[in-house]
Formats: sequence, structure tokens, C-alpha cells
Amino acid sequence: MGKRIRSRRRGNGSATWRSPSHRHCGPIKYPQLRELSGRVIDIFHDPGHKAPVARIRLENGQVINMISHEGLTVDQTILIGPNVRAEAGNVTVLREIPEGTSVFNIESHPGDGGQFVRTGGTSAVVVSQGNKTVVQLPSGQFKPFDPMCRATIGIIAGGGRGDKPFLKAGKRSHSLRSIAKKYPWVSGVAMNPVDHPHGGGSHQHIGRPSCVSRHAPPGRKVGHIAPKKRAKARAGKRWG
Repeated sequence: MGKRIRSRRRGNGSATWRSPSHRHCGPIKYPQLRELSGRVIDIFHDPGHKAPVARIRLENGQVINMISHEGLTVDQTILIGPNVRAEAGNVTVLREIPEGTSVFNIESHPGDGGQFVRTGGTSAVVVSQGNKTVVQLPSGQFKPFDPMCRATIGIIAGGGRGDKPFLKAGKRSHSLRSIAKKYPWVSGVAMNPVDHPHGGGSHQHIGRPSCVSRHAPPGRKVGHIAPKKRAKARAGKRWG
């Protein structure tokens, strides 16, 4: 019997794989209240995010953390609400943002605080308005959102972080360690058969299909999922 594979060890939740909570500033989400204004009191780096984080004091006294946009300065005023003007740094609903505007930190569902486009130097573009607001993500994918989902106008700060080379493996190891990632990352086909199901062989190959059944349980349903269209075509040929 071989060793437990890396994903199984990581899922155990041991200290080796757990991200240290004391090194992170806390959740970065939009406040629940709709009409608010706030003042930027600090801009700092959080190890868990590639973009700078802005600490904002709202008019009701609450202090929140938000992702910084390019050009943000301390003491700048940020407006949050469905009826604010479309200026860089303001947070409003997608239906009020003109087409062609760059946005980031988009909510998946209204009120969840922001889920999409949060990496430094990236932004999405509002493409069209209607029953759904279509947004082009940094990957090029066109994704429809609920028009009441909130987003921040502008481009995320911190672009170009990946342009500077690490120069030595230790720098890379320390960088990934801050976000609880191991380095170096060895592929399964490069391991021995005792260490991974993909290991061994005369050359680096899996040796069997890597697709996972669509009916697999959640713990195994990772990687390449068996395509539904091809499965239907094969079934039709088999029973036709």
C-alpha cells in the first residue's frame, strides 16, 4: 500500500497546510449597508492577497478592508451605494455602471461581499446591460451577473508583481509559504508508484484515462470531468 497522495494530506487540515490566520488582515468584503461614504485611513500589504489592501473608516464608524484600485490615496473619499457616480474607487450595482467600464471585486450574488476579479493588476469590463449584466472577465470569458450585484469601478492596484524574477528558489519558497502553498510542486507523473497513482513507467505518462466520472462523489470529482456530450454520443452508438 502506497502513501496518501498530496491532496489527501492537504485535506486533513494539519498545520503544514493551514494558512496562519494571524498574518491576514481579515475578510475583504463590502458592507451590508447600501448608502455609505468612507475615508481611506491606510493602505497596506496583506500576505493573503497580491493586491494592496485599503483600510476604510465609514461614516457610521465601522472600519472595513477593501481592495485598492490604481491611483488610490490616503484620505480619499469612497462612496458605496446604488446611486453613486461612476468614478474610480466607488462601489455600486452593476446596472448603474456604463458599458465599457472597468470593474473588479464583483459579487457572485447580491450581498455576498465580492467574489470575482480580485488579483492585483486585473479588471473586468461591463459589456452589456439587460435582464442580466454581461461582464468580460480577465480570462476572456463572458459571464452574466445579477444587475444588483455590486462591483468597484477601476483597475486593481499591484499590477506587474509577477514581472520581477525571484532569482533564487528560497525567495519563491517564502513567497508561497505566506499563502500556505508548498514549494517545489512535484507532479504526480514524476513520482514513484509508491508515492502517487500516476507514478512510475518508462516515461512520464498517467497510463490510463484521467477523466473522472460525472457520478463520482465530491471528494473524487476533481480534474477532468467526463464530458456529457461525448458520453451521450457513445451511449447512442452502443444502443443504436
